[in-house]
Amino acid sequence: MRDDPVGAQTLVVRTVAFDDPPTSGDLLRLLPADAPLSWVRRGDGLVGWGTAARIDVTGPDQVAAAQAAWAALVDRAVVRDEIGLPGTGPVAFGSFAFDPTTADGVLVVPAVLVGRRDGQTWLTTVGPAATRRTTVSVAAPVRAPGPVRYSYGALDPQTWAARVADAVAVIRSGGADKVVLARDVVARTTEPLDVRWALDRLARRYDTCWTFCVDGLVGATPELLVRAERGLVTSRVLAGTIQRTGDDEADLARAGVLAHSSKDLEEHEYAVRSVAGALAPYCTSANVPDVPFVLSLPNVLHLASDITGVLARPTTGSLGMVAALHPSAAVCGTPAPTAADLIRELEQMDRGRYAGPVGWTGADGDGEWGIALRCAQVDPTDPRTVRLFAGCGVVAASDPVAELAESQAKLEPMRYALGSG
Repeated sequence: MRDDPVGAQTLVVRTVAFDDPPTSGDLLRLLPADAPLSWVRRGDGLVGWGTAARIDVTGPDQVAAAQAAWAALVDRAVVRDEIGLPGTGPVAFGSFAFDPTTADGVLVVPAVLVGRRDGQTWLTTVGPAATRRTTVSVAAPVRAPGPVRYSYGALDPQTWAARVADAVAVIRSGGADKVVLARDVVARTTEPLDVRWALDRLARRYDTCWTFCVDGLVGATPELLVRAERGLVTSRVLAGTIQRTGDDEADLARAGVLAHSSKDLEEHEYAVRSVAGALAPYCTSANVPDVPFVLSLPNVLHLASDITGVLARPTTGSLGMVAALHPSAAVCGTPAPTAADLIRELEQMDRGRYAGPVGWTGADGDGEWGIALRCAQVDPTDPRTVRLFAGCGVVAASDPVAELAESQAKLEPMRYALGSG
C-alpha cells in the first residue's frame, strides 16, 4: 500500500432520505462525466462521484491491505446515518487485480453517493467537515463516442485459438483439470469515451447484470463473487456457456443442450467446488445446489448456481470473503496455481483488473462484489483507447474453434456498449 496516511483522515459522513431525485429515479443519469462510480442492477444500487478518500494497494495481499486501511478510515469517521440500510453511511467502491503481482487495486470513497433499495432512495455526502447538502444537480449531457475501430490485442484470433489447443493438450496429459484463457481486443473511439454512454447502454440491455464503473473499469457482470449482508453470504457461480441465436425457440433448445452438456457441466462443477470449498471454513452452514440452472442473457446462456451460507464470524466482512474466494475456478482454473501459471504462459497479456473483484463495501464490512467480466478498461492517458476482455473455461473436451466463438459472444456486451447506434 502507498504511504498516504488514509487512516489518519477524519471524514464526516451524512446520509439522508432523498425522495425527489432530479432524473425520475434513474441513478446513472445523476453521474457526471468525470470519474463516475457505479454498482447498479435493475434500477437499484449505488452511484457516486468526487473523491473524499482513495486507497491504492499493491502486491499479493492487496485485498487484505485495503480492508485494513478501510477499517482505519471508518474507525475515525464521524457518521450520521438516518436510513440504516446496506449501502448507507460510509461506502467505498473497489476494484482489484486478477493477478496481484502484475496490477494494483483501489478503494474510492465518493464525496457524493446516491443509493436506492426496495423503493427507498438516499443521499450520502462525505467530506472533511459537516455538510447539509440535500440536493444534486442534473448531470451534463452524455456524449456519444462516434464510430469505433477495433484491432487485435495481445494475440490475433487464430493464435489465441492455438493457445486454447495448447491448454487442452496440457489438460489431457493430466497437467491440469481446467484453465480459463482470456483475450483482449482494442477499441479506438472517434471521440473521448464518456463512460456514462457505455453504462447507460449496458444497464438497459443487461439489466439483470451488475453494471459497474470503478477507476475507468466499466462493464456489466452476470457473476456475483460474494454478497455479505447481516451474517449471510451469497455467491453466484457461472461456468458453461452457449451463444444465443436470437430465435426464442432455437434458444430454448440450446438451453436444453447446455443443461445436459457433459463438457459444460464438468466446467461448471469445477467452479462450484472452488467457491464452496473456499466458503466452507468461514460458514457454519452452506447450501450448494446439486444441479445448476440456465441463466439467460441477451448474448449468451450460462450454467449458474447460487451458493448461500451463514458466516461463522460476520466481522469477516465482504472484503475478507473476497480475499478467500478470489480467484475461483470460474476465472482461473483448477488447480489454481497450475492454472495461473498456464494463464501467464499462454495469454501473453496482463489482465489488469479484468476478472478481478469489483464492487463496494460499507462501514460494517457488508457489501457486494462481482467478478469484473463483460468489461473494458479505459486508457487513463487516452480516453479514446479502450481494452475489451473475454475469457473461456477450457477443459479436456474443449474445442478451440468453439471457444473462440464463445469469446466473440462474450465481447458483444462491450461492443454494444460502445456502439453509436
